[in-house]
Amino acid sequence: MDRRTPLLIIDVQKAFDDPSWGRRNNEHAEKNIAGLLHAWRKSKMPVIHVAHKSNQPHSLFFRGSDSSRIKEIVLPESDEIIIEKSVNSAFIGTNLELILHELGCKRIIICGLTTNHCVETTTRMAGNLRFNPILVSDATAAFDRTGPDGRRYRAEDIHQMTLVNLHEEFAEIRTAEEILRRERSLNNGA
Repeated sequence: MDRRTPLLIIDVQKAFDDPSWGRRNNEHAEKNIAGLLHAWRKSKMPVIHVAHKSNQPHSLFFRGSDSSRIKEIVLPESDEIIIEKSVNSAFIGTNLELILHELGCKRIIICGLTTNHCVETTTRMAGNLRFNPILVSDATAAFDRTGPDGRRYRAEDIHQMTLVNLHEEFAEIRTAEEILRRERSLNNGA
């Protein structure tokens, strides 16, 4: 990590508070994301917010709806980059790749919602594009899901399997505390 390492916060939006999603794991994800955000702001390191925006009026992510807004706990400041996307990957249909190249970053820290959807898709692409992503395991969360076999899968298992699938092939997996320790040692050495 260096001072150009951006924190990428994906889809921490009010839509995910809707009861229709069901049960989720890691209720402290947003708090951990806010802790990372605070450290990045204090260190004046780049922060990039990603928000999913839909043009479908029935969607919880419908552009302009209250539920599509970024949650207060990680609300962007005026000098932070905000990217809007309409698909799972923050790289598709956006200028994220260009921004990362302009920042000259060699690594990217990824957190947000949900582990097995937009976070996973963006992390895979970041790895393929050689941005050496670090996915923060306790700064993301998943929801219970029903598989094609009709079986209900627990959020904890989905979350963990996503981390297993990404580990060492697409990303380095670390906790928020491990990332904050690296960030503090970067600042102490500066």
